[in-house]
Amino acid sequence: MSRNMNHRPMELGRPASGKRKLKDLLLQKDNRSCADCGAADPKWASANIGVFICLKCCGVHRSLGTHISKVLSVTLDEWSDDEIEAMTEVGGNSSANSIYEAFLPEGYSKPGPDAGHEERSKFIRSKYELQEFLKPSLRINSSNKPQETPKISVQTSFSRKIIDSFRSNSSKPTDGMVEFIGLLKVKVIKGTNLAIRDMMTSDPYVILTLGRQTLQTTVVKSNLNPVWNEELMLSVPQRYGPLQLRVFDHDLFSADDIMGEAEIDLQPLITSAMAFGDAGMFGNMQIGKWLKSNDNALLDDSTVNIVDGKVKQAVFLKLQNVECGELELELEWMPLEQ
Repeated sequence: MSRNMNHRPMELGRPASGKRKLKDLLLQKDNRSCADCGAADPKWASANIGVFICLKCCGVHRSLGTHISKVLSVTLDEWSDDEIEAMTEVGGNSSANSIYEAFLPEGYSKPGPDAGHEERSKFIRSKYELQEFLKPSLRINSSNKPQETPKISVQTSFSRKIIDSFRSNSSKPTDGMVEFIGLLKVKVIKGTNLAIRDMMTSDPYVILTLGRQTLQTTVVKSNLNPVWNEELMLSVPQRYGPLQLRVFDHDLFSADDIMGEAEIDLQPLITSAMAFGDAGMFGNMQIGKWLKSNDNALLDDSTVNIVDGKVKQAVFLKLQNVECGELELELEWMPLEQ
C-alpha cells in the first residue's frame, strides 16, 4: 500500500533541539516576511527549497507538487532531522532568494502581500518551477542534464540540492496550475468498534484523499477503539469533490487489509464558510448543516458552526462496506484570505 504522507503527526519523545533550530531560524530578520510576497509573520515553509512562506503563497507552492516544493507548517507539522538540517543549511529567505531571484529582470516587481492569486501563482511558478530567475549555470536544460555548477556565495551543498532536486524530477509531466481556495484541517479523533482483521484485533490507521493529495495517520497497534487526535492539512482546489476516507489494518508481511471507507461532502462546510466570510466577526453560532440520509455515511446530522472565530464541523461516520466500525472527525475551514 502506497502511503504518501504530506503531513506527519507529532511524535512523542522526539528531541526538541531540531524544532528549536527551526524556530530560531524563523526569528531571523529576513525570515520574518514571506520569501515570495513579503507578507509578515510567515508560518509555513518549503522544506526542500529552504524558504519561509505565508498562507497564501503556501497554497500556490502546494499546487506545484512536492517534487518541486514540499510544504510544511512550522507549528503543526513534525519535521525530520534532514528537513531541519536542509533549512538551516540554506540559512533562510535571503540566501535562497540570492539564487532563485538572482536574475530578476530590471524593473520587475514581485507580488506584494495583497496580490491576487493569478499574479502570485505566475511569479511563484516562474521562480521555482520554470527557474526563470535562477542563475543560468544552475538551470536544468531540456536534455535533463545540469550545466557545471560554479562556486556561489551560499553553501555549495545547497547548490547541489537544487540541482539534484530538479534533475531527479524535471522529467515529470505537469498538468498546469491548480487554483486552491483554502485549506482544510481534518482532526481524526477516534474510531469505535472497528472490524477485526488479525486474530482478535487490528492495527488501524486512516487515509484521507482529496484530489491528488493523500495523507495518513499513525498506526495504532492492537486496538479496535483507537484514539488518534491527529490533525492533517489538505489544500482545497477550486473544483473540489468529496473527501475520501479509508481505514486499513497494518500488516508487516502482507498487503494491508481494508477496514471500511466513507465519503465526506465538503460543500456544506465550504459554502457556509464562504457565505459568512470573516468568521472572527461573529459570535459562536450554527451556520450550516450536512443532513444524514441513506446516501451518506453519517450517523447523525452534522452541523457547521462558528466556534471562537473558526468554522468547524463535527462529523460522526458509520464506515461503509465493512461489518462494523465508526469514526469521529472534526473539520476546520481555513480560507486563504485570512
